[in-house]
Amino acid sequence: MSLELSPSVKYWLNFIHPVIMWALLALSIYAAYLGLQVQRTRNAQGEEKKELIKGRYNIKHYQIGSIILAFMVTGAIAAMAVTYINNGKLFVGPHLLAGLGMMILIAFSAAMSPYMQKGANWARATHIVLNFTLLGLFAWQALTGVQIVQKLLTQA
Repeated sequence: MSLELSPSVKYWLNFIHPVIMWALLALSIYAAYLGLQVQRTRNAQGEEKKELIKGRYNIKHYQIGSIILAFMVTGAIAAMAVTYINNGKLFVGPHLLAGLGMMILIAFSAAMSPYMQKGANWARATHIVLNFTLLGLFAWQALTGVQIVQKLLTQA
């Protein structure tokens, strides 16, 4: 059984992944800000700490991180599916391989949550390093993704 889609649908499917990923990149930058505020709250004292606690940065960071995890994995798998539907194959190259690496990084980062909740500083440090590595890789992915979108636009 093969999936037959109109050329128009196939064409527009190509742009769902980039839109989702650019939104997730912006959300990831916000999550990094929230994470830094969590760290700031943890290190604060007195009145400053009381004020920072009111921001509920830890809860917001956890919730945004969960959304990013879900949509990053779903968006990456959907992109591979669309590429396969449209081309009958995946293009194994830096963009795909880095994207798969990003899924691994975000999975390990999220896996640190139960340990961080129990106060494990090694997990917190690992989470931070993984996420800043992920953010850097994500920014690079966005740029290489723009090149792919430009190529798709010139083929139309």
